[in-house]
Amino acid sequence: MTLPANLWLVGCGNMGGAMLSRWIAAGVDPASVTVIDPGAPFVPDGVRVLAAVPNEPAPQVLVLAVKPQLLDAVAPSLADVKPGLVLSILAGVEEAALATRLNASAIVRAMPNLPVAIGQGVTALHGATTDRDARDLAEALAAPLGRVEWIDDEALFDAVTALSGCGPGFVFRFIETLANAGAALGLPADQALRLAQATVAGSSAMAAGSSETPGTLADRVASPGGSTREGLNMLDADGALAKLMEATLKASFDRNRAMAAAARG
Repeated sequence: MTLPANLWLVGCGNMGGAMLSRWIAAGVDPASVTVIDPGAPFVPDGVRVLAAVPNEPAPQVLVLAVKPQLLDAVAPSLADVKPGLVLSILAGVEEAALATRLNASAIVRAMPNLPVAIGQGVTALHGATTDRDARDLAEALAAPLGRVEWIDDEALFDAVTALSGCGPGFVFRFIETLANAGAALGLPADQALRLAQATVAGSSAMAAGSSETPGTLADRVASPGGSTREGLNMLDADGALAKLMEATLKASFDRNRAMAAAARG
């Protein structure tokens, strides 16, 4: 798949900036990219930065990467721009809501997560368009970021956002909590953090590369009557961990639904 010949990136915060860096590393010509952001974003050398939408021909791809709450503030300035593809990373903003505000030949929603910054993220894509070129462009932009997953039913996009979009935040909190628990047992805090980081990284890599389920791997670590089993018993008691994670994802899911309702209105 071929990367776009020219691209506008509207909004260049943490996620937009991370995606841009990966695209440049993958071979996108910096001179073909225009960042539209009234702030002072850090961009790779050669990328043009403008405070407002320029009066010039529309790009092949327009990537919408502002905060969802800012959609109605930026949409009027883009109303007369008709790119071949709008790729939106706005959480909770449905394709129909985008279509009422933007004049695009095709729209694809994307939900990247923070590890895209190191090329190990997950990007979920959904688009009702049957335009093969538009879908290929969206996938070509997602591929340098890590794993790409197409979601057939847009109704599931809020669940995807809660799981993989918000998930890194939950994993980071788990690492912090695991390290703090180790420090509470007497380990130096910095050493406990290093051990927690390496443990999660190694376990994640092992789970990703194994044909066995994570549950099976957990049981393999836990010898009957051993220390791992005692710890797992705490997590499993009355479904404590399962209930906590379900409640965590449900809170994020509900917030996505609320943002979608606001965008429809």
